[in-house]
Amino acid sequence: MFISGFTFVRNAVKFDYPIMESIKSVLPICDEFVVLVGNSEDKTLELINNINSPKIKIINSIWNDNLRKGGKVLAIETNKAFAYISDKADWAFYIQADEILHEKYYDKIYYELSKYLNNKNVDGFLFGFRHFYGSYNYIVNSQNWYRNEIRIIRNCSRIYSYRDAQGFRKNINKKLQVKKIDAFIYHYGWVKNPINQLQKQLNFNKLWHEDEFCNNILEKAEFDYAQNVDSLTYFDGVHPSVMNERINNINWDFTFHNNSIKINLLKKARILIEKLCGYRIGEYKNYKLLK
Repeated sequence: MFISGFTFVRNAVKFDYPIMESIKSVLPICDEFVVLVGNSEDKTLELINNINSPKIKIINSIWNDNLRKGGKVLAIETNKAFAYISDKADWAFYIQADEILHEKYYDKIYYELSKYLNNKNVDGFLFGFRHFYGSYNYIVNSQNWYRNEIRIIRNCSRIYSYRDAQGFRKNINKKLQVKKIDAFIYHYGWVKNPINQLQKQLNFNKLWHEDEFCNNILEKAEFDYAQNVDSLTYFDGVHPSVMNERINNINWDFTFHNNSIKINLLKKARILIEKLCGYRIGEYKNYKLLK
């Protein structure tokens, strides 16, 4: 069984993406890892080279900065990276620049990939997500954030990145048939110094909106975490080991109190239903889950 990893990145240093940690977290279960490095204004390419692994294959890319609607350029760059994986690959592990895989899941993932290697009904695998927010001590438990997404896909030319690169489809807009792995992706995109987070949001919003919208962001001095989420829970688990240095070097403070947020009765009812039976009303699912 041959497993490829792939990702894309641009301006990782400028916007403080944990791309080195992201790649290193997946590298142990991959036979190769493709990194598509976009035209950057910093030392992103040098950063990737410093990982110094024979598994890593670096490809240079030029982003189309005129694509400023729906995050389409992100899917284009994902597809470019996917196209460079080896023909020998059976599975492809997609990881974004702010996502980390915990090492405790390695054996479980390898077992599932081996188990369904020859079952062509399985297009990929679904992971749960832990969205860290504000600091490394809090995770989002809001119904507005996605709970699951596809991060391993079969090496198939009919599969492609969908919309803004959050998930995948195949053929003509057909949802992938996936198995759920009892494992989580740790998402750290919302854990940065508030000043850096504001700059990252400005850059990110340029992929969706025109200048007038983005200029409103510039009026602020730093990102206001407390005003951009409605519910958090304290994380008492253990972070992936590749994140230890970042966590030890945190240079800002963040605290959050759920009782400071007002929630209407309808939302309270939806939260109660999810707690009781695990069902989330109106949840978007970009996949077909196989039993």
